Amino acid sequence: MTQEAATTAELLTAAKEALETYHEVNVDDDGALTLRHGDVPCAVQAMQLAEGLTVLSLTCVVAWDLPLNDKLAQSAAERAGQGLFGTLGVVRTERGMDVTLRYAFPAEGMEPQPLGTLLMLVVSTASQLRGELLTEVEEDTPVD
Repeated sequence: MTQEAATTAELLTAAKEALETYHEVNVDDDGALTLRHGDVPCAVQAMQLAEGLTVLSLTCVVAWDLPLNDKLAQSAAERAGQGLFGTLGVVRTERGMDVTLRYAFPAEGMEPQPLGTLLMLVVSTASQLRGELLTEVEEDTPVD
C-alpha cells in the first residue's frame, strides 16, 4: 500500500468512527463512506491533494427531480450564497432540478469529536435545506 493510500484509508477510518456516533455508516467497494441523514444520502471520500494535504470531501444529495422553475432556482442560488459549510450546486436534468451540497476540508490529524461535529454540521445543513426546498415546492404546487 502506498503512503497516499494509507493516509487516505486512515482518514476514512477516522471519519467513519466519528460519524458512527450519529449514524449508521456503510463502506462502499471503493472505500467511500455512505450514510443517510433523514432523507438525505451522503458520501464521504478522502484524497491527498499534495503531500501533507489530505482532505475529506462530503457530498450530500439535498433534493432531486424538483420542478424546473426560476423561483425555486433563485431560492437555491440565494441559499448557496448564505452557506458557511459547503457549496450548493444546482443541476438541471431532463426530470427537473437536482441540488447537492459539497464540502471539502483538510482533516488529517483531527480528533474524532471535532471531526464528527464538523461533518454533522454539513449533513444537518443539507437536511435543513432539503426541508426548506420541499416546503417551497409544496407551497408552489396548486391544490386540486
